[in-house]
Amino acid sequence: MNDLSKARATTLEVGEEAAAQRIDNFLLRHLKGVPKSHVYRVLRSGEVRVNSGRVKPEYRLQPGDRVRVPPIRTSEGKKPAAKPAEFPVVHEDGALLVVDKPAGVAVHGGSGVSFGVIESLRASRPQAKVLELAHRLDRDTSGLLIVAKKRSALVELHRMLREGQIEKLYLAVAKGHWEGGNRELRQSLHKYTDARGERRVAVHETGVEALTRVRVLDKSPDFSFLEVRLMTGRTHQIRVHLAHAGHPVLRDGKYGDFELNRRLEKEGVRRLFLHASRLAFLHPLTGERLELRSALPEEMKRFVDTHLA
Repeated sequence: MNDLSKARATTLEVGEEAAAQRIDNFLLRHLKGVPKSHVYRVLRSGEVRVNSGRVKPEYRLQPGDRVRVPPIRTSEGKKPAAKPAEFPVVHEDGALLVVDKPAGVAVHGGSGVSFGVIESLRASRPQAKVLELAHRLDRDTSGLLIVAKKRSALVELHRMLREGQIEKLYLAVAKGHWEGGNRELRQSLHKYTDARGERRVAVHETGVEALTRVRVLDKSPDFSFLEVRLMTGRTHQIRVHLAHAGHPVLRDGKYGDFELNRRLEKEGVRRLFLHASRLAFLHPLTGERLELRSALPEEMKRFVDTHLA
């Protein structure tokens, strides 16, 4: 008889920290090492029960719910554990943590990355009951990232993001001399997977609505320094909109000017020149107005001072 056949189902009681969390995400957090496909299989089969009843993956938990979890074998190959890491803290209170993410660090594990900012934060703060990403930044984008420390704050932040109540400003250095002054980019965006299995986004009339507002801060014959405000939060929105406008972000490996990127790399430019510089919003629980800023990273500042002065 193997170990799995001897194991018994366990029952987990839902506390305030997991209130309003989807059952599938709750299980993925608790069943570390179990393939996502298997978690959904036991959900669909009814082996997972909430208060003795079957539930769908999108069911949102309530405090006091009792979740029956069947015995499940974890994967044999252990993933490397996340290393505890702290990131520069721009704001912290009982409900929120806003960190300054460096370029080149993923916000979460997956797609070939064992762990990211959120896993490292959880490892460094094991006492925290809730640490959840309120939104995401591309791996190569630096800047302000909101992490919720309470489930109620997370739910409200998600609503605020959906309804455009969080002001998000980015700084970008783009190819070419921007003409026409400040303007709005409104092309619809379509997500797809390319032949190599990579996620990509393209401007397409059948895509979802997207709105980006661009303000010119400085420009030279070859480059433009832009302030970009996201009015919608689509995947790769700024990068695709700017590339479509003929001004790709420097060192963008997916949508950029590859010949220019190679030349810049030889000159020592090693990162995507896109930075999440400012967040402004009402605190999700207290209503206090927060306005948070992150200084332009040194590599971007040096380039702007040299090429656009």
